[in-house]
Amino acid sequence: MTAEVTTDIATGSGAYGPRPGAAPVGRMIAAQASLETKMLLRNGEQLLLTVIIPSLLLALFSTVDIVDTGAGRAVDFLTPGVLALAVMSTAFTGQAIATGFERRYGVLKRLGGSPLPRWALMTAKTLSVLATEVLQIALLTLIAFGLGWSPRGGPFPVLVLLVLGTAAFSGLGLLMAGTLRAEATLAAANLVFLLLLVGGGVVVPLDKFPDTAQSVLGLLPISALSDGLREVLRHGAAMPWGDVGILAGWAVLGLGAAARFFRWE
Repeated sequence: MTAEVTTDIATGSGAYGPRPGAAPVGRMIAAQASLETKMLLRNGEQLLLTVIIPSLLLALFSTVDIVDTGAGRAVDFLTPGVLALAVMSTAFTGQAIATGFERRYGVLKRLGGSPLPRWALMTAKTLSVLATEVLQIALLTLIAFGLGWSPRGGPFPVLVLLVLGTAAFSGLGLLMAGTLRAEATLAAANLVFLLLLVGGGVVVPLDKFPDTAQSVLGLLPISALSDGLREVLRHGAAMPWGDVGILAGWAVLGLGAAARFFRWE
């Protein structure tokens, strides 16, 4: 027998052990986050997007004079932008594609019928993204130091920018995955990745664009994240409040819209 039963003869009631029931929400979130992280790290396509492409861009553009990054060494300009690109590739592009196909294949529908609350599933996915980003940032930092990078500024504003950037991109990625078909999500997420790589201040300075375009591009989350990281790590600024405000606004809008419009089937 799988459970011991103690029966009260007088009442006919039974006490079952172990008692059936859902695990605490915190434990469920931790287990789901661990599973999500393992699945992401085992996916070759995701590793190409989240690790190999940012690493190659940093190494290539730092050693070959392809783009005019302005005064100073190229690696000092490129490293903050590539760190921002790594956040976008994991929190937005990778998560949108993976979640979109999970929705198509009915995985999310089954998870939605489990004791795991839907908000807890989104929390677990965000924690998985953060764990992956820690590995990305560690690797890119080692590569940048090997190329002669000399960062300035303190770690706290960098952490604030990275967390807000993750929240903003995660919300937008979940919104796309929860409202579009999987094939449309795949195409749109990759297209947005390429467009923001070029026009988000990652490898090409925003001042290379026309004035009108600069004012629009500067409001994008990738531009705010790369510019904010650059202000801290390259120029030693304290807290770039303007960029923090833009990222916070995108985070609220993205996560709020994802919670409101996300469809599980």
